[in-house]
Amino acid sequence: MSPSSSLGTALITGASSGIGAVYADRLARRGHDLVLVARDGARLDTLASRLTAETGRKVEVLVADLADATERARVEQRLREDASITLLVNNAGVGTPAKLLEADVEKMAHMIELNVTALTRLTYAAVPGFVARGRGAVINISSIVSIAPELLNGVYGGSKAFVTAFSQSLHHELAAQGLRVQAVLPGATATEFWERGGLAVEHLPKEWVMSAEALVDAALVGFDGGELITVPSLHDEAPLKAYEAARQTMLGQLSSNTPAPRYVTA
Repeated sequence: MSPSSSLGTALITGASSGIGAVYADRLARRGHDLVLVARDGARLDTLASRLTAETGRKVEVLVADLADATERARVEQRLREDASITLLVNNAGVGTPAKLLEADVEKMAHMIELNVTALTRLTYAAVPGFVARGRGAVINISSIVSIAPELLNGVYGGSKAFVTAFSQSLHHELAAQGLRVQAVLPGATATEFWERGGLAVEHLPKEWVMSAEALVDAALVGFDGGELITVPSLHDEAPLKAYEAARQTMLGQLSSNTPAPRYVTA
């Protein structure tokens, strides 16, 4: 068994493949012990064995379907009770390119349960301990559709808009108490996400699609730099800065006891 990590333990959801598996690899190589969460126990076991052999870190597997309240509760309990956990990577999620009127509402409800409810509950389980210990970080995997909902299914975009807004609020309320927060907004990424959503990634223009390895490596550069919002595929940072500046400018003007003149009838 490896010695305890001075970096603490990272709990990663959706860790069996894609972005989550790359985070597991990178964080283990940085010196984190790991708790890997996903539904596919066989894949998790294979990944855990490889990472332990290659890095010497302690890697534990926790099989759970985060859309199932009973199974999710076991993960919540681990986050509340394990003081070694210093980093939560909320990566688990689903999506679809289906148009609103062509999408199954039950599948949309399942998407909200995983993308919004599970992420929220796991964060609530972890953050009080982080704040009490004055140390801890949450990385939330959002999406570019959180600021560009026209690009894909609106329920998916709405769920990711929640993730981005929730991350911003966490940072605003708790950064001074030792909590670090990052929202990562990937564009199209070469993972199983697309096939599961009904559109093979091979059908997308190659110039749109980033590898999961490049995405995670870039996101970790942003994390190391203290970024709250990281958009790895956005080459020109100026529009993002202008977008945030405009948002900050509006903050003090969004609530008033009188309507704006343009809404007052003559």
